[in-house]
Amino acid sequence: MSLSIRDVSPHELDSVLALNNAAGSTILPLDAAGLHTLYEQSSYFRLAEVDGHAAGFLSAMREDADYASPNYLWFRERYPQFAYIDRIVIAKPYRGLGLGRVFYADVTSYAETRVPLLACEVFLEPRDDVSVLFHGTWGFQEVGQQTMPSNGRRVSLLAKTLCSYPFVRDTYLAGPGLPDLPWLAERGRVAPGRPPVRAAGGA
Repeated sequence: MSLSIRDVSPHELDSVLALNNAAGSTILPLDAAGLHTLYEQSSYFRLAEVDGHAAGFLSAMREDADYASPNYLWFRERYPQFAYIDRIVIAKPYRGLGLGRVFYADVTSYAETRVPLLACEVFLEPRDDVSVLFHGTWGFQEVGQQTMPSNGRRVSLLAKTLCSYPFVRDTYLAGPGLPDLPWLAERGRVAPGRPPVRAAGGA
């Protein structure tokens, strides 16, 4: 199996939209305009390819995004710096291969060089025990709950402290900045037509 994790390109948004809306009840549906907003506001928006086929994606954004999600806003009201995982989708044929852990290793690698906290939520109504267990074993802890006004579904707000961030902040962010390496690059810092491919977890 050949696996790559790379930034989503604009021409791939139709494929991402299809992945999102085929994911089932644990992922809120999107229309094209909503996906475009998500794409524009996300500081991390990456696609998993397995043997050349789109297998899933993960989007995350920083605390300064212009994003109206009530769960994102819950974190912005309480934490000055964070990366918020808005959604992760794995296509059904590729579930059970560990892509969720690959994505979480990669987004953690992105976040821990920029912010002290990684945040997300899981649905409690209906309760998604697979997601609850996954996040618990990944080191997330519940920091609150709320009911989403759009659909009345209750969610658990989760956060994980990124222990490496103080070292990165004191050694690099407060001084020379991050090294100019592909796996540390922000979106858009690559040559046109050549989306970056990096090993999962930022290695």
